[in-house]
Amino acid sequence: MSDHPARARLRHWRGLLGGLVVALMLATGALAPLIAPYSYSNQSLLTRLRPPSATHWLGTDGFGRDVLSRVVWGSRVSLEIGFVATVLALVVGTAVGSVAGYFGRGVDTVMRAADAFLSVPALFLILIVVALFGASLLNTALVIALVTWAPVARVVRAECLGLRAREFVHAAHALGASHARILARHVLVNALPVVIVQASLLLGQTILIESGLSYLGLGAQPPLPSWGNMVVEGRQFLASAWWIAAFPGLAIFVTVLGFNLFGDGLRDAFDPTLRGSA
Repeated sequence: MSDHPARARLRHWRGLLGGLVVALMLATGALAPLIAPYSYSNQSLLTRLRPPSATHWLGTDGFGRDVLSRVVWGSRVSLEIGFVATVLALVVGTAVGSVAGYFGRGVDTVMRAADAFLSVPALFLILIVVALFGASLLNTALVIALVTWAPVARVVRAECLGLRAREFVHAAHALGASHARILARHVLVNALPVVIVQASLLLGQTILIESGLSYLGLGAQPPLPSWGNMVVEGRQFLASAWWIAAFPGLAIFVTVLGFNLFGDGLRDAFDPTLRGSA
């Protein structure tokens, strides 16, 4: 039975909307030095706590810094950490999951490491790493990758378990191809759509985790702006200057929602059962 046309169009437009949001956020982060009207660190006590106006579109914070400029620069910081963490999590998760799923049997016991990471509370791992190595952008990306690679490994493993039983894999075996060639040229290539979808969804998740870490003081350190630490700085002014925390919080919400919608759209595009096929 084919999918309802209206439902299929709705999924299409949700994915397109998510893609537009993702493209906008990527462009904002990449062009932050050109887009930001002021420096993110310029302070002026004469202009502190100014509401949104023609001079400062999103107002100013408690140090007189332009909130719009800091939100723009915060997108750059959050996306940089998110991309580094996502790449690391995908590389480790895909390597572990594909090897475990393809070879099975004794090799599959490597997934016990993923189960161990999933069983330990993420905040506990984060606190251990930060306590040992300190808070920095690189350490933040590393600790986010540490708590996100295991779910990727499980998804890739499940996909490779199904692919290794397919006819083209058996044919490659019969032709004498090595395990490394089959894994790289046949299994991983066909698992690529799953990895791409995981990447898009994981980007939104890593940005959300980074914002939470910055909120706790474990992420980007002042004066470098991050959406999370901007929310923290605006917390004390919620009653008198709501815009300080509201706009970076809105940026987090829109960005994470955009990546999730984009990931859903990619999943629907790569899955033939969700494309309205008969």
